[in-house]
Amino acid sequence: MSRLIYVILAGILLSSGAMTAQIPPKPHPNQHELLESENEQLEQNKKLVYNFWRKVVEARHLDLAKEYMKEDYIQHNPNAETGRQAFIDFFSRFGEPQPIQQEIQWPLINIVAEGDIVVLSFAREFPVPEDTSKTYTTTWFDMFRIEDGKIAEHWDSARMR
Repeated sequence: MSRLIYVILAGILLSSGAMTAQIPPKPHPNQHELLESENEQLEQNKKLVYNFWRKVVEARHLDLAKEYMKEDYIQHNPNAETGRQAFIDFFSRFGEPQPIQQEIQWPLINIVAEGDIVVLSFAREFPVPEDTSKTYTTTWFDMFRIEDGKIAEHWDSARMR
C-alpha cells in the first residue's frame, strides 16, 4: 500500500508544476577573467570570439566581419544563410552600428574553449509557453569553430521562426 501512496504523491507533484522550479543561470561577474587560459591558442580563440561578439554581433560593425570570419563561414542557425556575406546581410536588418562596448552586453555566463571550438553561454529570458505573461530564465549558447585564426562555423540553440 505504501508504494501506491508514493505513486500518487509523485503524480500530484508532477502535475502541480512543483517540478518546474529552477535556479536561474547567472552571468559571470568578471568577463575578462573568462578570457584567460593557460593555453595561449585557446586564449587567442576566446578573445577572437569575444571581440567578434562585442564588435560585430552586438555593435553591428559589420565592416569588421572580414577581420573575424572566413568568407565561406558555415552557419547552422536555421534562420540565417551560410557565408560571411549572408551573415552581413542578415545582421544589417537589425539597424545601424552602435558604439562598441568594453564587455559583451548580453548576460554572459561562461566562455569555454577546447581545441578549435569556443562556446559562449548566456542567460536568456523567454515567455513561459503555457502562460506568456510569465517568463523563465535559461541558458543560450553560441558555439564557434576557429580555422586559420578566423571564425569558420557557428551553431546556436535557435529554432526555426
